[in-house]
Amino acid sequence: MQIMQPSSPPKSFKIFSVFSVLGLGFIVLSLSMTGYFDFQAVVIQARTRFDPVIGTPTTLNLNHWIKLPSNPMHNMTEDELFWRASLVPKVKNYPFKRVPKVAFMFLTRGPLPLYPLWERFFQGHDGLFSIYVHALPGYVPEFGRKSVFYQRQIPSQPAEWGKMNMIEAERRLLANALLDWSNERFVLLSESCIPLFPFPVVYKYLIEAKYSFVGSFIDPGPHGRGRYNPRMTPEVNVSQWRKGSQWFEVQRTLAVNMISDTKYYLKFKEFCRPPCYVDEHYFPTMLALESPSLISGRSVTWVDWSRGGSHPATFGKGDVTEAFLKRVKEEQKCRYNGNESSVCFLFARKFAPSTLEPLLRFSSGVLGFSTR
Repeated sequence: MQIMQPSSPPKSFKIFSVFSVLGLGFIVLSLSMTGYFDFQAVVIQARTRFDPVIGTPTTLNLNHWIKLPSNPMHNMTEDELFWRASLVPKVKNYPFKRVPKVAFMFLTRGPLPLYPLWERFFQGHDGLFSIYVHALPGYVPEFGRKSVFYQRQIPSQPAEWGKMNMIEAERRLLANALLDWSNERFVLLSESCIPLFPFPVVYKYLIEAKYSFVGSFIDPGPHGRGRYNPRMTPEVNVSQWRKGSQWFEVQRTLAVNMISDTKYYLKFKEFCRPPCYVDEHYFPTMLALESPSLISGRSVTWVDWSRGGSHPATFGKGDVTEAFLKRVKEEQKCRYNGNESSVCFLFARKFAPSTLEPLLRFSSGVLGFSTR
């Protein structure tokens, strides 16, 4: 009996089968790859949306937060500036090398006629100070590139004596200076101020001070309590009303409080208007209420009120003698860190532009500035 062998499939069928398998494989592979890339797109999209620090090692590091440009001009609004300046770290130890600096804040109308004297004062002490200048809007200074005042002007607004915009200018200076984490002490100066001691003496005196130097005292007369408005209650009553010098020096904690205050600021803005002068009452009262244990009650800027009037004496070229400067520097008694001291004033005002020549002449002798 002959057994029949199955016949081989036609050649065309074999070819069709091969292409079918290949096609099926291509379809499976295509679906797999599409799913893979769709999944990766979702992952990338999710990471982009929820992980804002992709690339942290190269685009965001500590320097991003602590290093400032050399020019303090910026495009922040007032609200943005004060919000940024009021940020306070809770961790006390700095995660970077921090050398405390003194911020010298000049509140001026325009030029700084005594700047050559200040140049000598600052010479050789880079890294221990910062400078900020608030001038009238539109004023363009002409300091050379080698000057410590070069490009140290901050965004400004008009400031008028006795009005709230003067306080706003002072707070603006503080806020800009607070952006530098290394600034530890903040001193307010005018274009008529001069330094009385060499920089190392001033730096040590301020950095080691336990208190801030804010004049704050009770004046029962017409130019003190006589300026009080009863409508300032309950935030401020007449027994809490204080008077003091506009020219303060404060440590960092108080500087933050001074730019952050709204409780007293709004009351003074509404109810302290000439003949109530906010620059003589706002900070002395606010700090006496909020931080009495941190202020010394005195200023470190000397002025002469002996001639009477609503403004202190202005000194001209003929007033600046060796005996005069020694008297201002040495014939004083005060308390410093709880002990009696003969060094009470670090700065003095009001000196006219004509005093520059004699002041430079006495700078290396009586004032003790380095001539290197």
